[in-house]
Amino acid sequence: MTLARQTLAWGAAAATAVAALYLLSGVLLPFLAALALGYLLDPVADRLERMGMSRLLATLTILLVFTAAAIVVAALVAPVLVRQFASFVSAFPDLAAKAQQVLIDKGGDWLRALEINLTNIFGFDPLAGNVDAQNVVPDMMKTASQWLLGVMKSVLSGGAAILNLASLLVVTPVVAFYILLDWDRMVERIDANIPPRDRAKVRAIAAEIDRAMAGFLRGQSLLCLFLGLWYGIGLSLIGVNYGFLIGVIGGVLSFIPYVGSLTVLVLSLIVAIAQSWPSLALPAMALGVFAVGQFLEGNILSPRLVGESVGLHPVWVMFALMAGGALFGFVGLLVAVPVAAALGVLIRHALDAYRSSAFFTSGAPPREPMA
Repeated sequence: MTLARQTLAWGAAAATAVAALYLLSGVLLPFLAALALGYLLDPVADRLERMGMSRLLATLTILLVFTAAAIVVAALVAPVLVRQFASFVSAFPDLAAKAQQVLIDKGGDWLRALEINLTNIFGFDPLAGNVDAQNVVPDMMKTASQWLLGVMKSVLSGGAAILNLASLLVVTPVVAFYILLDWDRMVERIDANIPPRDRAKVRAIAAEIDRAMAGFLRGQSLLCLFLGLWYGIGLSLIGVNYGFLIGVIGGVLSFIPYVGSLTVLVLSLIVAIAQSWPSLALPAMALGVFAVGQFLEGNILSPRLVGESVGLHPVWVMFALMAGGALFGFVGLLVAVPVAAALGVLIRHALDAYRSSAFFTSGAPPREPMA
């Protein structure tokens, strides 16, 4: 098969896979979660096998310990989260109304000051006729409140959401068991179907992808755990209502870069402002908890736990998140960065092959001899 036909065949296969994922994105979450668990726990199973356990016994031991730990944590944390979530949903309209009133009182003054400064800089008011200083901030608050209420309502009463949660809790452990049990055999079968002439190259690329994926998944999971505890305990200690709930939500969403931190910042400030206005002490302390968490994440934890394993520029990370979310929804947000990391490895190797090809090097000027 010529190179052109190989490229066409692989392109058609990739397009078919993307189309299938797009059509099935609504049912993929438990299977992706199971695949991630199998991938993360496979080194533990291998170590237990080297200690003398069979693969079946090692898999059962790992999943039983993991399930027991998850049940204990859920039993300790779930009552607090459920109570705070129910209270937060019932109190949110009042919180939003109070925060909106604060923004009406102060937002107009801030925007008018901005208009005066812009007028002094440009010689005219660039916001004139386009921005209503009295209404723009309240309108934004109203839109955000309606959106958040809609999300909460769908979480509480949406049949599809409840079904997805049930499938995540029931299907994921079963699928994870089979994936972890057969992981080595699946890898061996894939390896056996690679042409011998390409096996060494494919193995090298797979090892590089494995390092990127493992570094991100394991490091980001530990980072999410720390951030959830930091924000939850920190906001609770300074007295922010629903602080533990906000911290846990932010910790879980921190698996998606930028989303968790932004969620914690917005929710904690809204609750703190509505709770303590006109005093700014509580919002300032909430901002301090957030700032310290961001400092620890960006300067200490993320470099040590995640490092440069993904190998992507922040702009490409943001693009991957937006593209994944637009195409596949929440599932796309979860897998956007790992998939982008894998694609980055493939693209780097493709560029290396292109630069060493006859097409790239033919007709190149000869190198000057070294003096």
